[in-house]
Amino acid sequence: MNTSQRLWKMQKQYVSVSPTENICLQTENGPRPKKYRYIRKEGNGNVVFRHVPEQWMLFVTDIFTSLVEIRWRVVFLLFALSYILSWLFFGILFWVIALAHGDIKDDTNDPCMFEVRSFTAAFLFSLETQTTIGYGFRGMSENCTVAIILVTIQDVMSCFIDTFVIGIAVAKMASAKKRAQTVGFSKRAIINLRDGYLCLSWRVGDFRRHHLVEGTAHAQIVRSTVHTTGKVDVTFEDLVIQQKEIILVTPTIIFHRIEPGSPLYKMSLVDLRKADFELVVSFTYTDDSTGMLHQTRSSYTPDEILWGHMFQQMIRVSRRHYKVDYTLFNHTTKVLVPEASAEEYEHKKQIEHAPQYSPQHSPRLSSQQQSLQEKLLKLPMVTVELVNDSHLEPHASASHEDSQHQETLPLPNDLGSTEM
Repeated sequence: MNTSQRLWKMQKQYVSVSPTENICLQTENGPRPKKYRYIRKEGNGNVVFRHVPEQWMLFVTDIFTSLVEIRWRVVFLLFALSYILSWLFFGILFWVIALAHGDIKDDTNDPCMFEVRSFTAAFLFSLETQTTIGYGFRGMSENCTVAIILVTIQDVMSCFIDTFVIGIAVAKMASAKKRAQTVGFSKRAIINLRDGYLCLSWRVGDFRRHHLVEGTAHAQIVRSTVHTTGKVDVTFEDLVIQQKEIILVTPTIIFHRIEPGSPLYKMSLVDLRKADFELVVSFTYTDDSTGMLHQTRSSYTPDEILWGHMFQQMIRVSRRHYKVDYTLFNHTTKVLVPEASAEEYEHKKQIEHAPQYSPQHSPRLSSQQQSLQEKLLKLPMVTVELVNDSHLEPHASASHEDSQHQETLPLPNDLGSTEM
């Protein structure tokens, strides 16, 4: 039986798994305390800053960036206040000029401003001047030089306010955060065999019709350690990604090969369920429509990394188009994968391909080496359990009722040499 026939036979045993199903391994750990994310799933940092020195001064110095980052309702309030306060400020000045010139008390003299006999009329004259409404019965005369200079200053100020308001509105609508919402990562990451190596994979896709020019994928392992003294250490380890430069026309699977030098190289399935880290992934890209640089981020905890799964195919080829079904974006399929770490799996393959390989005990090997060899040559098994939402954490032991929900997947003898 050749490789393609063997893989076709194995695919008939695959079972579809919904991304909303909770999967955990039965280990002896017991429940772990809840730990908060460093980066949220939507990509925002779960960090709160306190006691920043001269915080208000920093916001005022870079007022444009501050207004772009705040919420829309605050922006609308500030924009409305900027116009109303400017109308009120210049209205007060026009009213003072009318009082000084005597326009309010004497209606017979030549006024500085026509039909400005009260504070309300002065405010309306300021509003009409700045917005260039011009109703026709209020206007400026050439009798007051001060009033002419004030009108000129108000017109220049109105141009600055309009430019600032329009620039802020356009920048907020074209911000990277809005574009990042249309580029998403899969809800789960997976670990499976790829070209004979254990690989960590996740999927990224662009939900818009106008796609990206180019993009670069990055990934880091983030570990936070809290000491008894209250000190918190945050460490970052980069993951090497194969084919990190991507043109994201269709959804793409990004994978990291678990090989020597990888933080996951000595981590088995049991170790993964015990591990305490966060996989932070990002995708930096250039938008095809605007030419702006954006970045989308997400994170995965060890509970969100599925061992022994692969993503379902989303792309179908028709006569004229490539069809992408986004209902399968987060769906995975179970596959046969050894539960051993990548280090143990590579060691096993080296033993199997050794010229003098024999499953019998060698008299030259010590008892410890013989037990290690037996462990490596043993057929690995993958045991997963489907649990309800109320039982998200691993259990110490399985009862008779739980055993009917378990599935055991044996690994064939020739799987170690088969490329998937």
